[in-house]
Amino acid sequence: MYRLARSGGSQELLHWVSGRAAGWAGLLDGDGTVLHGVTRSQDGTGVEAASLAREYAKKLPGLDARSFSFDRGTHTALLFPLDGPPDAAAPILAVVAPHPLPDGLAVLLADVAMPLAMCWAAEAVERKRRRVDLAESRSREAVLHLLMTGQLSIAHQVAGALKPNLPDPVRVYVVECPAGRRDEVARICAELSGGRSWIVRCPVYARHLILVVPADAGVAEQRLGLRVAEAVTECVAGVSEDVPLADTATGYRQAFHALAVARGLPARHARFGSAPDPAVAAGAAGARWADELLHPLLTYLPRRSQDPGSQELAATLTSWLAFSSHATQHLKIHRNTLAARLRLIGELLGLDLNRVGDQAALDLALRIRATPTASGGTGRDQRAARPPLGLDDILGGPAVREWAAQQLRPLTGPGPGSGSGSGSGSGSAKSSADPWETLRTWLECEAQLAPCADSLGISVPGVRKRLTRLESVLGRSLLQPPSARYDLWLAFRALDLAEPGIAR
Repeated sequence: MYRLARSGGSQELLHWVSGRAAGWAGLLDGDGTVLHGVTRSQDGTGVEAASLAREYAKKLPGLDARSFSFDRGTHTALLFPLDGPPDAAAPILAVVAPHPLPDGLAVLLADVAMPLAMCWAAEAVERKRRRVDLAESRSREAVLHLLMTGQLSIAHQVAGALKPNLPDPVRVYVVECPAGRRDEVARICAELSGGRSWIVRCPVYARHLILVVPADAGVAEQRLGLRVAEAVTECVAGVSEDVPLADTATGYRQAFHALAVARGLPARHARFGSAPDPAVAAGAAGARWADELLHPLLTYLPRRSQDPGSQELAATLTSWLAFSSHATQHLKIHRNTLAARLRLIGELLGLDLNRVGDQAALDLALRIRATPTASGGTGRDQRAARPPLGLDDILGGPAVREWAAQQLRPLTGPGPGSGSGSGSGSGSAKSSADPWETLRTWLECEAQLAPCADSLGISVPGVRKRLTRLESVLGRSLLQPPSARYDLWLAFRALDLAEPGIAR
């Protein structure tokens, strides 16, 4: 009995009791709800026995008795209230067994009551601990969401109650854990970082941990990702550049791209390579363009109070652009709700959200608005006084062209500098393994693998393999969101505007 209490808890004890009674054994609360029920009888009477136990458990409190026995037909019900803490209702042990009862069964149940009560109390504490852990995990996830959407003041208020305080500036890590070991890796990360890191279980990817670490960490903490990869086999870590706390979303995107590179490295660790940001390269003209493009969304007023407003729609759009269909997990909404919001956003902005080009434009506009150096929207009068700007006007600027060239420079094979007019779309060119053409075709096929495979004349696994290799070449994630497809589409478009012969 005590061995089962130590090794298997209340469930194993009940299983043992049901065997000794040759009937049904269970734990019920005061209103007759079965908390645990076990039967080892093969006669199919378990459901009937549980119903009988529920009926008498409801009567027990009014009988003012420490135990209760009742015969009905060929069965006897034995009920024993367990001892529990004064502030909590203890469950009732119930056994329903056929006549005749095994010798000494009543004494056996009296003896098992104490270890069963101890098991139940320990399990109740464990259930409370798990609820507390879940509440803390969800709160930390909420803080990360607030940081991602730029709501720093609320994030600081919530974080102040959880500890540690949010650092500024920060370095963001994305750690990919072996299946089923995320909690263990989270504890290791907390130990290695000396408790100074914000550790969040990613709501989108079940194997990912997101760490927000002070940028002024010591040498040991700066190598946190490498140390985690060394400590846990199969762990992979991507690290961002040092970014202001307000740019946590940018840091996460960088760390995610670095993670794609780290998967192919022996050390299983990579840091995001320094690269310019198109939101900064767009300059003041980009800020005006972003304000004009997003104006219908940011000024939207819902018809009903229960409908999402402009801020909630903007957060939905940001999450969907980053996580695609996984935004339902990030936002905790149903997929039909997400689809309805996206339809409304598309109608408000007059864009087709199924097109990568329109997605890239919106992603750039939202990043520009979230970049302090690029902010400073224009008022209605100023918008009316100036001719409207288009995306091509922004991508045609010299700073953006320089950014675009740097984005595509790691690619080998024909590119804009080579003047490869073979990009005319001929079947022989598209069937080649040219990474430039592979990327262009993939983007022209709206980043869909099957149409791209048909266009290139290869298999879907072949396209996926090429794109996986290009992730290491570019240092960016392509196949999993957040993907670099928006930046790549913008880069191709910017260079096509500078050299029209390259586009088609």
